[in-house]
Amino acid sequence: MKFQGKLFVGLAVFVLAVAIVYGLWSKEPVGTTALFLAFGLTLMIGYYLWFTARRVDVGAQDNEDADVADDAGELGFFSPHSWQPLVLGLGGAFAFLGVVFDWWLLYFSLPLLLIGVFGWVFEYYHGENQNQ
Repeated sequence: MKFQGKLFVGLAVFVLAVAIVYGLWSKEPVGTTALFLAFGLTLMIGYYLWFTARRVDVGAQDNEDADVADDAGELGFFSPHSWQPLVLGLGGAFAFLGVVFDWWLLYFSLPLLLIGVFGWVFEYYHGENQNQ
């Protein structure tokens, strides 16, 4: 994880240099703002990864003598049969279509987005997993 942090911080420095050169050369505010925002986002990700790498054990990707099998194992829990990403995707698609065509589509997208987020957050809080 330490390598990924260094990679993102290096990318942030590169994007900052590109943003400065682009801003001075083109004098175009929208692209310059987008590049400075990209710099901020890559810097935040790099800082998070670097900060997290100091608190966790050294992973196989940071060990030069590691094999591929050293990083094997469970990576986390992922819902195998969840319909909520589909609902969120449809809500997001309608929201962006509302920006493109007209704002009335947001009346259809906002309930879909809320249902999708609510369903995804509380997906495992019913049935046998419900607290009593």
